[in-house]
Amino acid sequence: MIQKDEERLKPRRKPIQERSIKRAQEIMDVTAKILDRVGFDDLTTILITKELGISVGSLYHYFPNKHAILRSLAESWLKDWDIVLDEISLFNVEEIPLEDLVSKLTNRFKALYLQQKGILPLVHAMYAVPELRDLDAEHDRIVAKRMTEVFIRCGFKQPKTEINRIASIYLDITHSMLVKILQQRGIKAQRSLEDLNAICIALLKRHIQ
Repeated sequence: MIQKDEERLKPRRKPIQERSIKRAQEIMDVTAKILDRVGFDDLTTILITKELGISVGSLYHYFPNKHAILRSLAESWLKDWDIVLDEISLFNVEEIPLEDLVSKLTNRFKALYLQQKGILPLVHAMYAVPELRDLDAEHDRIVAKRMTEVFIRCGFKQPKTEINRIASIYLDITHSMLVKILQQRGIKAQRSLEDLNAICIALLKRHIQ
């Protein structure tokens, strides 16, 4: 059943020519902007085509429905996560004080959330739409795995399964609070960011050796 759902959300065809690739990306970019404006529930293919100035038939030439566009956006966001996690793997974590490392990680994660247009409704869709939940689970698995490797380099000596559990909690805390912080402004957002760092430091200090 899940496999059939994933097939239904695949693009109509994989763009090969440069023009087709550009059009598919344009559809994704416009969808992300509309998501920021109207949210996931009110997103429609009619809105997307109106913004693009194309027919619904032209849109369906690339994507069969709005969920297929959202899936492509989510897959793109996962690729961005891979890039960020590769950057973090190059951090000299063995020499960075824990407080500074947590702040550095938080700032990098926040920048990633900010660069993705429509991230809040996209995250909601990844959780709410059954056909997209595999991507949500894949995101959690990948980030927890990569952060487990970082924590081992920081000096965690517990069994790897236990460190992965800690990394998963760290991810859940960071994700939920960053989603909230993105909805805040000014001093309120800054204080929430400081609270996030304090919570993460307390969590990691409890387990690091």
